[in-house]
Parts: sequence; C-alpha cells; structure tokens
Amino acid sequence: MGRAIRVLVAKAGLDGHDRGAKVVARALRDAGMEVIYTGIRQTPEMIAEAAVQEDVDAVGLSLLSGAHMHIFPEVQRLLNDKGGDDILLTGGGTISDEDMAELRASGVGQLFGPGASTRDIVEYIQTEIGGRRAGEPS
Repeated sequence: MGRAIRVLVAKAGLDGHDRGAKVVARALRDAGMEVIYTGIRQTPEMIAEAAVQEDVDAVGLSLLSGAHMHIFPEVQRLLNDKGGDDILLTGGGTISDEDMAELRASGVGQLFGPGASTRDIVEYIQTEIGGRRAGEPS
C-alpha cells in the first residue's frame, strides 16, 4: 500500500463560512487521508502554491460566494503553471448544475452541492486518486 492520499482543503475569496469545509476535511481525515486545511480567505495563488509545496494529490475548494466560475479556472491555471497539472481539483458549494457541467468540461473534477454526502466525497476522491495511481509507473 502506498502513501496516504493527501488533500488540501481551501476556502477561496471573501467567503468566511467554513463549517462545510471543516466537515469535509474531518471526513477525509477519518477515511485515512492526510488533510491540509488552509483556512478562510485564500487567494487562488495561495491555494495553488500550497498544493504544490505540500505535494497533494487533490485540492478541494469550498465556495459559497458565487465566484466559482472565476476561482476554479484560476486555481486550475495556476496549478498547471506551477507543475501541479496532475493534482485533482474538486470541491463544492452553491454551484448551479449548469456551472458544474461547464467547470467539469473545462477539466475540474466532480463538484458537490449543499447537502452532499461526505461518504460520496470520500469515495470519489479515493476512486479518482486510486485510478490515477494505478496508471503510474512502479
């Protein structure tokens, strides 16, 4: 068995409501993942830099501010620019189905809305990262 899945959980922008992010972070930790929680009011630059420095497998963004159509693409761009193009970008918040579909089409991973099951989030990350690791050379 390889190293534990490492996930950076972040709250981007001015949104200060972090209860959901903390619940998800705890669920990921309880499932055996290593979780780095950056706290509230992070910029896309801060998130991408921390993700690369911490050598995470995934970034989970929590957004309730309505800025998801700017923040997700910007974090993805910065991850790619910093050599983190293999990092899964996922997350959730108050995001319409249409915006979720557009973000998915642009390369963002699965997104979860309010009330999503933490079990579903854990299983998605485990499955996605497990699949990615299975494709890595030994």
